Amino acid sequence: MERIKRIPLFIVAAILVGLKTYVIYRFYFNLSIESTFQEIILFINAFAFSFFIFSIGVWMNPKRQRKYILIMSTLMTFILIANLMYYRNFTDFITLPTLMQVNNAGDLGTSVTSLVYFLDIFLLLDFILIFVFARKKIFPITQFSKLFKRRTITVALAFLVLNLTLAEIERPMLFKRGFDREYLVKNVGIFTFHGYDAFVTASTQSKRIFADGSEFNEIEEYVSERVDKEKDVNKDIDLTGMAEDKNIVYIAVESLQDFVIDQEVNGDEITPYLNDLIDESYYFDNFYHQTALGKTSDHELLLDTSLYPLPNSAAFFTHAQNEYFALPEIIKEEKGYQSYAFHANNASFWNRNVMYETLGYEEYYDVQSYDFTKDDVIGWGMNDKMFFDQTVDLLKEQEDPYYAKLITLTNHFPFDIPEDERSLEPYESESETLSQYFQTVRYTDEAIEQFMNKMKQEGLYEDTIFIIGGDHYGVPSYHNDALGEFLNKDMTAYEDALLQQVPMIIHIPGHDDHQTISTLTGQVDYKPTVLNMLGIELERDIRFGSNMFDAPKERKDFIAFRDGRVVGTDYVSAGGACFEHSSGDIVDDQHCAPIREKAEQELNYSDEIIYGDLLRFYDFESGEIADQE
Repeated sequence: MERIKRIPLFIVAAILVGLKTYVIYRFYFNLSIESTFQEIILFINAFAFSFFIFSIGVWMNPKRQRKYILIMSTLMTFILIANLMYYRNFTDFITLPTLMQVNNAGDLGTSVTSLVYFLDIFLLLDFILIFVFARKKIFPITQFSKLFKRRTITVALAFLVLNLTLAEIERPMLFKRGFDREYLVKNVGIFTFHGYDAFVTASTQSKRIFADGSEFNEIEEYVSERVDKEKDVNKDIDLTGMAEDKNIVYIAVESLQDFVIDQEVNGDEITPYLNDLIDESYYFDNFYHQTALGKTSDHELLLDTSLYPLPNSAAFFTHAQNEYFALPEIIKEEKGYQSYAFHANNASFWNRNVMYETLGYEEYYDVQSYDFTKDDVIGWGMNDKMFFDQTVDLLKEQEDPYYAKLITLTNHFPFDIPEDERSLEPYESESETLSQYFQTVRYTDEAIEQFMNKMKQEGLYEDTIFIIGGDHYGVPSYHNDALGEFLNKDMTAYEDALLQQVPMIIHIPGHDDHQTISTLTGQVDYKPTVLNMLGIELERDIRFGSNMFDAPKERKDFIAFRDGRVVGTDYVSAGGACFEHSSGDIVDDQHCAPIREKAEQELNYSDEIIYGDLLRFYDFESGEIADQE
């Protein structure tokens, strides 16, 4: 015992914080560990950074050393717990740009408390022990010799180098895969990841300053070739010009995943109205959300611009002043459409009051445009039924033709809904999130039905084309065990990738044809699809999507995600493995290499456009890059 008490406090603190870090990695985060080698790396990286940070204290005098140890243990605990809360909601890790979005935090409300579990209290145990040890001087804090200092820092640096070397062996070119944050955390740790993220953020912020338009040549050539190829492609269903002079209403259904369609809870349909509407509509049952950290705002970026979201931030925040050739701007210039956005939330949430103007929306009807009290609030804000009811009244005021985007709120994590508003029998599950999800999905389904009925009553239905889509996933992968039990599936990385499907329904009143379309499609395809339905054929456009009604053989054979996953027509790359799409069996990775390379190329091109604000150099009429003197 006496020998143990002679261990310096900085080493004790490093061990305690390192142990907590490993416990969080292994038992709190839902990280996929595929080999013993990965397990070893995970263990090493948990302690490597911790020892390095606390070893810096040996260069300080005892008084400052004590203060430094307490500050570092506090800071590292905060970073770990903050990432855990974020991970439980988004199955992802915090990046520096997301910290710039603090004005969104005020709207989390009950979300935060739902992310805290009882066992989390044990994550403060090491923090408390370090404070007690420091206060009672149980472990020594002393002035160390120069030799001890040099040896300590040498060992700490060697520990870090060992971690990085093993990580590079396990995952070559690891830091070139910054889009895959899970791999970075598994291999180099959460703290090193944050350091890398800060470096990437600083470097990307400088790209606009040094961009001169020359970067655009290769991108323009790539997009131009693909767009030219698609001008005369075969279409399984030709809706060219179908929407011309009609109003278009797009309903973004918060957190609606496709797995609830045609599913039942206790013998009762979860989405009875949408199920019936699908029978009278075009329904894309192989349609994927492609959002990243920006969630709903990313989905809006994808739909309006046909560009991809950024890998470590929300473009609505960081690049709201960019030049975009967006859907609202195009349909106004080409067909005289005015575009409106309706969302009963704060105007500044996701910086929409700025970004909507950039994208070309004529007006944004935010929370100030709606009349409701606290009793009318469900979850994050005004309930969907009141929202739709009052939005119809606002739509009546608009001059035809118009494009309207309606964003719902009720079906938002943590899916709280009063007992008297529930119309499904409770689903019993170990995951409260999943159990509550079905209730709010049903409520929004009922709200959409009321909206459609009121549109008919007000005479707005026949001359409107309705598009209904899920914006992003609702149930995080953190709850896959419960979800797998509900779906009666083994939740592999393959199944989790397929769960990123969201509904996409195009309902055309009076149109005879209606069918389910299983073409591989995603949110990046929305803009060209709507333009085609309006009869708008652009000679030049910079986009990465294509018309969803094109024949499958004429379309790209992959859907790209920002987290490194790629879903292809034949193969799926996910969780570090390659799966055959038809069976879900793991196959040789060489089958997935082609779609991964193509996906990475498109994502990189899109990033260059946004980071460098390259569209400011491009003349969409001539197709030439402006000369920047």
